[in-house]
Amino acid sequence: MRQTEKITEQPSHFDHLEKMSVEELLHHINEEDKLVAAAVEKSITQIQRLVEAIEPKMRAGGRLFYLGAGTSGRLGVLDASELPPTFGVPETRVTGVIAGGDRALRHAVENAEDIAEQGWKDLLPFSPTPNDSVIGIAASGTTPYVVGAIRQARSFGLTTGCITSNPQTPLAAAAEFPVETIVGPEFVTGSSRMKSGTAQKMVLNMISTTLMIRLGRVQGNRMVNMQLTNAKLIDRGTKMIQESLGLSYDEARKRLLEAGSVSGVL
Repeated sequence: MRQTEKITEQPSHFDHLEKMSVEELLHHINEEDKLVAAAVEKSITQIQRLVEAIEPKMRAGGRLFYLGAGTSGRLGVLDASELPPTFGVPETRVTGVIAGGDRALRHAVENAEDIAEQGWKDLLPFSPTPNDSVIGIAASGTTPYVVGAIRQARSFGLTTGCITSNPQTPLAAAAEFPVETIVGPEFVTGSSRMKSGTAQKMVLNMISTTLMIRLGRVQGNRMVNMQLTNAKLIDRGTKMIQESLGLSYDEARKRLLEAGSVSGVL
Protein backbone atom coordinates (compact mmCIF):
# COMPACT_ATOMS: atom_id res chain seq x y z
CA MET A 1 0.00 0.00 0.00
CA ARG A 2 1.29 3.46 -0.93
CA GLN A 3 2.60 5.47 2.02
CA THR A 4 1.19 8.97 2.46
CA GLU A 5 3.80 11.68 1.99
CA LYS A 6 3.57 13.51 5.31
CA ILE A 7 4.94 16.94 4.52
CA THR A 8 3.37 18.06 7.80
CA GLU A 9 5.89 15.85 9.65
CA GLN A 10 8.99 16.90 7.74
CA PRO A 11 11.73 18.80 9.62
CA SER A 12 11.37 22.56 9.93
CA HIS A 13 13.36 24.75 7.59
CA PHE A 14 14.82 26.31 10.74
CA ASP A 15 16.89 24.73 13.50
CA HIS A 16 18.27 25.66 16.92
CA LEU A 17 15.11 27.62 17.66
CA GLU A 18 15.96 27.81 21.34
CA LYS A 19 19.05 29.88 20.46
CA MET A 20 17.11 32.52 18.53
CA SER A 21 16.16 35.91 19.93
CA VAL A 22 12.53 36.91 20.27
CA GLU A 23 12.90 39.12 17.18
CA GLU A 24 14.36 36.29 15.13
CA LEU A 25 11.63 33.88 16.17
CA LEU A 26 8.87 36.31 15.31
CA HIS A 27 10.33 37.22 11.93
CA HIS A 28 10.87 33.59 10.96
CA ILE A 29 7.36 32.56 12.00
CA ASN A 30 6.03 35.44 9.95
CA GLU A 31 8.13 34.36 6.96
CA GLU A 32 6.55 30.92 7.14
CA ASP A 33 3.04 32.33 7.59
CA LYS A 34 3.43 34.31 4.38
CA LEU A 35 3.49 31.00 2.51
CA VAL A 36 0.02 30.02 3.66
CA ALA A 37 -2.09 32.35 1.51
CA ALA A 38 -0.18 31.27 -1.60
CA ALA A 39 -0.84 27.61 -0.78
CA VAL A 40 -4.55 28.31 -0.27
CA GLU A 41 -4.68 30.22 -3.57
CA LYS A 42 -3.48 27.10 -5.38
CA SER A 43 -6.44 25.18 -3.97
CA ILE A 44 -9.19 27.65 -4.98
CA THR A 45 -10.46 25.43 -7.80
CA GLN A 46 -10.83 22.57 -5.31
CA ILE A 47 -12.62 24.85 -2.85
CA GLN A 48 -14.92 26.05 -5.63
CA ARG A 49 -15.95 22.50 -6.53
CA LEU A 50 -16.72 21.75 -2.88
CA VAL A 51 -18.79 24.91 -2.36
CA GLU A 52 -20.71 24.37 -5.60
CA ALA A 53 -21.57 20.84 -4.46
CA ILE A 54 -22.74 21.95 -1.02
CA GLU A 55 -24.77 25.01 -2.08
CA PRO A 56 -27.73 23.23 -3.71
CA LYS A 57 -27.96 20.86 -0.75
CA MET A 58 -28.18 23.80 1.66
CA ARG A 59 -30.68 25.61 -0.55
CA ALA A 60 -32.85 22.52 -0.24
CA GLY A 61 -32.61 22.67 3.56
CA GLY A 62 -29.59 20.44 4.03
CA ARG A 63 -27.04 20.94 6.75
CA LEU A 64 -23.26 21.20 6.77
CA PHE A 65 -21.06 19.38 9.30
CA TYR A 66 -17.39 19.97 10.01
CA LEU A 67 -15.60 17.03 11.61
CA GLY A 68 -12.08 16.88 13.00
CA ALA A 69 -9.79 16.11 15.93
CA GLY A 70 -7.53 18.40 17.97
CA THR A 71 -6.75 21.73 16.33
CA SER A 72 -8.67 20.76 13.21
CA GLY A 73 -11.79 19.92 15.19
CA ARG A 74 -11.55 23.12 17.23
CA LEU A 75 -11.30 25.24 14.10
CA GLY A 76 -14.39 23.54 12.66
CA VAL A 77 -16.36 24.20 15.84
CA LEU A 78 -15.13 27.81 15.83
CA ASP A 79 -16.25 28.50 12.28
CA ALA A 80 -19.64 26.84 12.79
CA SER A 81 -20.29 28.69 16.06
CA GLU A 82 -19.63 32.09 14.49
CA LEU A 83 -22.19 31.73 11.69
CA PRO A 84 -25.45 32.18 13.66
CA PRO A 85 -24.48 35.56 15.18
CA THR A 86 -22.80 36.75 11.99
CA PHE A 87 -25.38 35.68 9.43
CA GLY A 88 -28.50 34.94 11.47
CA VAL A 89 -28.74 31.29 10.46
CA PRO A 90 -30.05 28.65 12.89
CA GLU A 91 -27.38 26.87 14.91
CA THR A 92 -28.40 23.59 13.29
CA ARG A 93 -27.46 24.65 9.73
CA VAL A 94 -23.68 24.32 10.27
CA THR A 95 -22.34 22.17 13.09
CA GLY A 96 -18.80 21.41 14.23
CA VAL A 97 -18.09 17.93 15.60
CA ILE A 98 -14.80 17.23 17.42
CA ALA A 99 -13.28 13.94 18.48
CA GLY A 100 -13.70 13.58 22.23
CA GLY A 101 -16.73 15.88 22.39
CA ASP A 102 -16.96 19.33 23.92
CA ARG A 103 -14.33 18.50 26.56
CA ALA A 104 -11.81 18.29 23.71
CA LEU A 105 -12.30 21.98 22.97
CA ARG A 106 -10.19 22.81 26.01
CA HIS A 107 -8.45 19.58 26.92
CA ALA A 108 -6.64 16.86 25.00
CA VAL A 109 -8.72 13.66 25.05
CA GLU A 110 -6.49 10.60 24.90
CA ASN A 111 -6.85 8.42 21.78
CA ALA A 112 -10.02 10.26 20.68
CA GLU A 113 -8.81 10.55 17.09
CA ASP A 114 -7.66 6.94 16.72
CA ILE A 115 -11.05 5.16 16.54
CA ALA A 116 -12.11 4.94 12.89
CA GLU A 117 -15.77 4.17 13.69
CA GLN A 118 -16.27 6.95 16.22
CA GLY A 119 -16.57 9.88 13.80
CA TRP A 120 -19.66 8.48 12.09
CA LYS A 121 -21.09 7.45 15.50
CA ASP A 122 -20.71 11.08 16.62
CA LEU A 123 -22.68 12.22 13.57
CA LEU A 124 -25.55 9.75 14.04
CA PRO A 125 -27.34 11.73 16.82
CA PHE A 126 -27.87 14.47 14.20
CA SER A 127 -29.74 11.98 11.96
CA PRO A 128 -27.67 12.74 8.84
CA THR A 129 -29.33 12.32 5.45
CA PRO A 130 -28.16 12.47 1.80
CA ASN A 131 -29.31 16.09 1.81
CA ASP A 132 -26.47 16.95 4.20
CA SER A 133 -22.74 17.57 3.61
CA VAL A 134 -19.69 16.73 5.72
CA ILE A 135 -16.22 18.28 5.55
CA GLY A 136 -13.48 16.29 7.29
CA ILE A 137 -10.58 18.40 8.56
CA ALA A 138 -7.20 16.80 9.23
CA ALA A 139 -3.79 18.30 8.51
CA SER A 140 -2.22 14.86 8.15
CA GLY A 141 -5.04 13.48 6.03
CA THR A 142 -4.71 10.18 7.90
CA THR A 143 -6.65 10.71 11.15
CA PRO A 144 -8.78 7.55 11.59
CA TYR A 145 -11.65 9.40 13.29
CA VAL A 146 -12.01 11.70 10.27
CA VAL A 147 -11.22 9.26 7.45
CA GLY A 148 -13.67 6.70 8.82
CA ALA A 149 -16.46 9.25 9.15
CA ILE A 150 -15.99 10.56 5.60
CA ARG A 151 -16.03 7.03 4.17
CA GLN A 152 -19.23 6.22 6.02
CA ALA A 153 -20.87 9.54 5.15
CA ARG A 154 -20.09 9.03 1.47
CA SER A 155 -21.45 5.49 1.53
CA PHE A 156 -24.74 6.86 2.86
CA GLY A 157 -24.98 9.47 0.10
CA LEU A 158 -23.88 12.62 1.92
CA THR A 159 -21.75 15.13 0.00
CA THR A 160 -18.22 14.79 1.36
CA GLY A 161 -15.26 17.15 1.30
CA CYS A 162 -12.05 17.51 3.27
CA ILE A 163 -9.25 19.92 4.10
CA THR A 164 -5.74 18.50 4.46
CA SER A 165 -2.14 19.70 4.26
CA ASN A 166 -0.60 16.58 2.70
CA PRO A 167 -0.97 15.39 -0.91
CA GLN A 168 -2.80 12.22 -1.95
CA THR A 169 -3.92 11.14 1.50
CA PRO A 170 -6.47 8.51 2.57
CA LEU A 171 -8.77 11.36 3.57
CA ALA A 172 -8.58 12.98 0.14
CA ALA A 173 -9.25 9.59 -1.46
CA ALA A 174 -12.29 9.07 0.76
CA ALA A 175 -13.86 12.47 0.01
CA GLU A 176 -15.60 13.43 -3.21
CA PHE A 177 -14.27 16.97 -3.06
CA PRO A 178 -10.83 17.13 -1.42
CA VAL A 179 -9.06 20.41 -0.69
CA GLU A 180 -5.28 20.11 -0.32
CA THR A 181 -3.40 23.12 1.03
CA ILE A 182 0.28 22.15 0.88
CA VAL A 183 1.85 24.68 3.22
CA GLY A 184 5.12 22.77 3.78
CA PRO A 185 6.89 21.83 7.02
CA GLU A 186 5.90 23.67 10.17
CA PHE A 187 8.21 26.17 11.90
CA VAL A 188 8.21 23.84 14.90
CA THR A 189 8.48 20.40 13.33
CA GLY A 190 5.11 18.65 13.26
CA SER A 191 3.19 21.47 14.99
CA SER A 192 0.26 21.57 12.60
CA ARG A 193 -1.53 24.11 14.80
CA MET A 194 0.65 26.65 12.99
CA LYS A 195 0.66 26.92 9.17
CA SER A 196 -1.72 24.00 8.63
CA GLY A 197 -4.15 25.44 11.18
CA THR A 198 -3.94 28.87 9.57
CA ALA A 199 -4.68 27.36 6.17
CA GLN A 200 -7.64 25.45 7.58
CA LYS A 201 -9.05 28.63 9.13
CA MET A 202 -8.67 30.48 5.84
CA VAL A 203 -10.39 27.74 3.83
CA LEU A 204 -13.23 27.43 6.34
CA ASN A 205 -13.73 31.20 6.18
CA MET A 206 -13.87 31.01 2.39
CA ILE A 207 -16.33 28.10 2.35
CA SER A 208 -18.76 29.38 4.97
CA THR A 209 -18.68 33.03 3.91
CA THR A 210 -19.23 32.15 0.25
CA LEU A 211 -22.11 29.84 1.16
CA MET A 212 -23.74 32.48 3.36
CA ILE A 213 -23.48 35.10 0.61
CA ARG A 214 -24.89 32.69 -1.97
CA LEU A 215 -27.76 31.83 0.39
CA GLY A 216 -28.77 35.49 0.66
CA ARG A 217 -27.41 36.32 4.08
CA VAL A 218 -25.51 39.37 2.78
CA GLN A 219 -26.79 42.42 0.89
CA GLY A 220 -24.23 44.53 -0.93
CA ASN A 221 -21.31 43.87 1.37
CA ARG A 222 -23.15 43.87 4.68
CA MET A 223 -24.32 41.28 7.22
CA VAL A 224 -27.99 42.18 7.16
CA ASN A 225 -29.11 39.14 9.16
CA MET A 226 -26.62 39.37 12.03
CA GLN A 227 -27.99 38.80 15.52
CA LEU A 228 -28.34 41.94 17.61
CA THR A 229 -26.50 40.53 20.59
CA ASN A 230 -24.60 43.61 21.78
CA ALA A 231 -24.44 47.40 21.52
CA LYS A 232 -21.80 47.32 18.78
CA LEU A 233 -23.96 45.22 16.47
CA ILE A 234 -27.08 47.27 17.17
CA ASP A 235 -25.11 50.40 16.30
CA ARG A 236 -23.78 48.79 13.11
CA GLY A 237 -27.27 47.71 12.05
CA THR A 238 -28.71 51.11 12.85
CA LYS A 239 -26.17 52.82 10.63
CA MET A 240 -26.89 50.42 7.77
CA ILE A 241 -30.57 51.32 7.90
CA GLN A 242 -29.81 55.00 8.39
CA GLU A 243 -27.62 55.10 5.28
CA SER A 244 -29.99 53.00 3.16
CA LEU A 245 -33.23 54.80 4.01
CA GLY A 246 -32.00 58.28 4.91
CA LEU A 247 -33.51 58.13 8.40
CA SER A 248 -32.34 59.72 11.59
CA TYR A 249 -30.22 57.54 13.84
CA ASP A 250 -32.97 57.25 16.45
CA GLU A 251 -35.63 56.31 13.91
CA ALA A 252 -33.36 53.76 12.25
CA ARG A 253 -32.53 52.22 15.62
CA LYS A 254 -36.22 52.07 16.57
CA ARG A 255 -37.11 50.25 13.35
CA LEU A 256 -34.19 47.87 13.71
CA LEU A 257 -35.15 46.83 17.22
CA GLU A 258 -38.78 46.37 16.18
CA ALA A 259 -37.87 44.20 13.19
CA GLY A 260 -35.05 42.30 14.87
CA SER A 261 -32.68 42.47 11.90
CA VAL A 262 -31.49 44.82 9.17
CA SER A 263 -33.07 42.64 6.49
CA GLY A 264 -36.41 42.97 8.30
CA VAL A 265 -36.32 46.72 7.70
CA LEU A 266 -34.76 47.03 4.25
